[in-house]
Amino acid sequence: MSGASILFDAPGPRARRRHAILAALGLVVAVGIVVLVVLKMKDADQLQGQMWKPFVTDRAVWRDYLLPGLIGTFKAAAISIVFAAVFGLLFGVGRLSSITPVRWVCGVVVEFFRAVPVLLMMIFAYFGIYARSDIFSAETAPLAAVVTGLTLYNGSVIAELVRSGVFSLPKGQSEAGLSVGLTESQVMRAIQLPQALTAMLPALIGQFVVVLKDSALGYQVTYLELLNWSKTLGSAFANTIPAYLVAGVLFILVNYLLTVIASRVQQRLSRRGRAVMAAAGPVTGAVPEASTMGGKGVVNTDANAGGGTGH
Repeated sequence: MSGASILFDAPGPRARRRHAILAALGLVVAVGIVVLVVLKMKDADQLQGQMWKPFVTDRAVWRDYLLPGLIGTFKAAAISIVFAAVFGLLFGVGRLSSITPVRWVCGVVVEFFRAVPVLLMMIFAYFGIYARSDIFSAETAPLAAVVTGLTLYNGSVIAELVRSGVFSLPKGQSEAGLSVGLTESQVMRAIQLPQALTAMLPALIGQFVVVLKDSALGYQVTYLELLNWSKTLGSAFANTIPAYLVAGVLFILVNYLLTVIASRVQQRLSRRGRAVMAAAGPVTGAVPEASTMGGKGVVNTDANAGGGTGH
């Protein structure tokens, strides 16, 4: 029985026709929305060639606006991804700890920061802490606020991914590690975490894409990332909507590139895991070979080897 038939029955002819009709209606609605948007942009004179010409003819558009915005986005996202991964790994393992106070503290921290909106954490970090103190300079404080919000929220989500990834593993693996003399921490580091990280890699990729997109929220704390620079570009060249559209396309391309790279890493890790399993060879329950004596199969056990007619 296939996995699909386990989850639901295969659609019949009437269901397939109904699905086709609904898909066609959805496509028509989507095309209608696109046409409506294009007409509205045309009425607002946003489709004129002069609105889009600077992106092709003026190098300053890319040199002074879009490229600095991309660099700012990459900087905030890269720092946040590293910090969020460390945060998530530490608190995810902490939620799995056998020490009750550690497990409770990590659980409270993770659940709290998962519940608070990212933008609210950025605003609080910037206006409530960094802008009122000398921890960071005026130029660095917006970046620090963005990284703080992205790290706390996405790190908490990654911690939950680590916990669920470990819980999804068969119990026999940890029991086997404990039976050969490993401690619980050694089982976690050597057996459970490597498999959990590989299994949760698709969800981890999606979370990294979220980090990259949410860096645009730094616009609210005056951080100069791609969205902020696009607004400045639209004001400078009087083409706000084209500037935002180009920024949207750049976000899509960057997120797609990140997804492709991470997918390649996942495939490479999967191939490496299969290669290790193949090199280890199959586990078989081998039995002693039978030796033939006088045309009859006699198992060569210790009793037979001892020649034992003890009469």
